[in-house]
This record gives sequence, C-alpha cells and structure tokens, in this order.
Amino acid sequence: MKSHQRIRLGVDFHVWDGIFQGSRSHLLGLYRAAITQAPEVDFIFFLDDVEGLRRSHAEFTAPNVQLVRMPRRPGAWRLLVQLPCLQWRHWLDVLHLQYRLPPLRWGAVACTIHDVLFETHPQYFPRGFTWQSRITFRHAARRAQVLLSVSAFSKAELVRLYGVAPDRIHITCNGVDFQRFHPAEAGDEAGLQTVRRLGLQPGQYILTVGRLEPRKNHAALVCAYARLGPGAPPLVIVGQRDFGDQTVFDEVSRLGLADRVRFLDTVGDQALPALMRHARLFVYPAFAEGFGMPVAEAMACGVPVITSNTTSLPEVAGDGARLVDPHDVAALHGAMQALLADPLECQRLIRLALMQVKQFNWQRSAAVLLNAVRAHIEGARS
Repeated sequence: MKSHQRIRLGVDFHVWDGIFQGSRSHLLGLYRAAITQAPEVDFIFFLDDVEGLRRSHAEFTAPNVQLVRMPRRPGAWRLLVQLPCLQWRHWLDVLHLQYRLPPLRWGAVACTIHDVLFETHPQYFPRGFTWQSRITFRHAARRAQVLLSVSAFSKAELVRLYGVAPDRIHITCNGVDFQRFHPAEAGDEAGLQTVRRLGLQPGQYILTVGRLEPRKNHAALVCAYARLGPGAPPLVIVGQRDFGDQTVFDEVSRLGLADRVRFLDTVGDQALPALMRHARLFVYPAFAEGFGMPVAEAMACGVPVITSNTTSLPEVAGDGARLVDPHDVAALHGAMQALLADPLECQRLIRLALMQVKQFNWQRSAAVLLNAVRAHIEGARS
C-alpha cells in the first residue's frame, strides 16, 4: 500500500495535441467535470501543449491539477517508453488511457475502449489498423483494472467479442456541453454572423459533421441529396480529410453538385455550434458508430436530425431523430424530403430530442469514472 492517501490519477492526454476528434472531446469533457467533482484526487495530465490546454480551459488550472509535458512522439514510443516512465516517476494509483495499454506497467491502469467496430466492420478501416487493434484492444479489455466504454452498444460488443464480464465494464457516455450546444435564441447575432461569414444563410442549409472517411457514408448522403433537386438548400459537409476521402469528392463531381455542396475542412470550436443550431436539417448516415457525438450535439441544438438505425445511433437518438437504413439511398432521400416539407414533424422531433439528450451529460459520466477508480483503489489498499 502506498503511504499517501490522496488518489493520484494520471491521464494520457496526448489527444489534445492532435486533430479534433471524438476521443479528444471525450477526455476533455470527462475531466473538466471530474476535476471539479473530486478535489481529493490529484489529476496529472500528460501532453505536449501544456500551455494551450491551460489557456483554453480554466478547470486545468485548479490546485489539484498538474500538467506534465510529454513531447509528441509516435504512438509506439509513447506506449513503450514515455507512459511507463511517467507512471513510475509520478507514483500513480491509476493511469487512464484510451484503447491500448503500455506493455510494461508500473501500477494499475484504466482504459476506455470507445468501440470495436473494426471487428464487425473491417471494410471501413485500414488493414494494418484492424490487424494490430485485434491484438491490442483485446489485451486492454482483459488486462485493465478499470474498464470503461461509452455506450451500452459498445459494452455489449466487448462482452460478446472479447468475453469480458459485463460487471467489469463501466459506461461513461459522451456528454454534451450545453453551454455551447443549445437551440438558437432571439438575438443570437454572433451565431448568425458566424454562419453568414461562411457564405451561408441561417436556416437554409443541410448540415453533416464528421471526418471524410468511408464509414461516415458521405457518398450515399450526396446521392440522396442529389435526388432532392436543384431547389433544395445547399449541403454543407464539415470534416477533415481522412483515408478513402476521395470517394465523396468524386460523387459530387459525377452528379454535377459542385455549386451546391460546400466542404468545410476546419471549423473552430465556437463556429461549430452556431453552424449546427442554424441548420435546416442535420443528417448523419454513418454505417457504424460506438456512440455518435455529432448526433447528440445536433439534437441539443434544436435541429431536426436524421441518422442511421445501426450500432449505437438508435441508443443516442432515442425517439428524437428520424432513423434510416444507411445503405438505402432512397430511404435517406425520403427522410430529408419529408422533413423539409413538414415543419410540424420537425418541431415534434426537436421536442423529443431535447428531452432525450439531457441524459448525456459529463457530470454523470465523470461520477461513473471516479466511482470506478475509487472502488479499485479501495480494494487495492485494503
């Protein structure tokens, strides 16, 4: 047993240094809430851009927070060398990582596995990633002292595919920052100006958000959108380019939609909520997700949402979105056409969505994380 009684929780926070993605949003939201909930815990975050995090989010300047610079290195070096050394040097009770564990560990580890979609949908992932993830994710699921996931769907997949006991897995759902993602209000001049600066008319565009990769199904969305005809609002696709991204550009060109489909590669943290709450529709026809944070955020913005009826997305959407088969272009077109023509149905969906999305809050997920860590430490110290 260690002599100190305060909990020392280390966090691999290298995702802060990378592109904006779901795993970055998850850790950021989770720990902004956890820091304020647990003054008895010493949080030690390992990342490169220490000053950027401190400037961006006041929670990380709290007395119980230490930001330790971990220079940006390839993933293998981080897992093999940097994190084991930091775990030992800072005498951690628990080190929290995502997806994978260091082969050499100097103490307990918590691991969040958001999904194992590469097992069931390998066609949407690079072959090398799928091959090594089948080894490393399985190892993490079975060896982590505290195992976390982000949805009931992902938890069930970990149980089914890796034989993990259900009571070992704690669900820390992604949450919505309701200070940022909320319905449009009267006098939202800043949001309106943000949309207009991008060359868009508030309330007069269809929006989707997600990295340009095959799993997000942008090509089918473009095909369905083309069927709406030339009178449809423009389609705005927000997302950074990723592997296999050329397909959607080819489809836009083939269908002659270059003047009606807008691609926005990078949108700032403040601009994204404005884009969402002033959209006419939000459409997210992904083939597979472990959670689907853009769906929850769009629902919180009071916008009619269309999403897929697969994997975790019905769990997130509840009754607050129109669900479609992502393989069925006609169904996707029909859903968009129906909502564009029926404002009363849009209002009904929005009311249900605003009720549904209340359950996705970071305070609740942070409490799950902290209770799981405390339970492990109490057992280890007894």
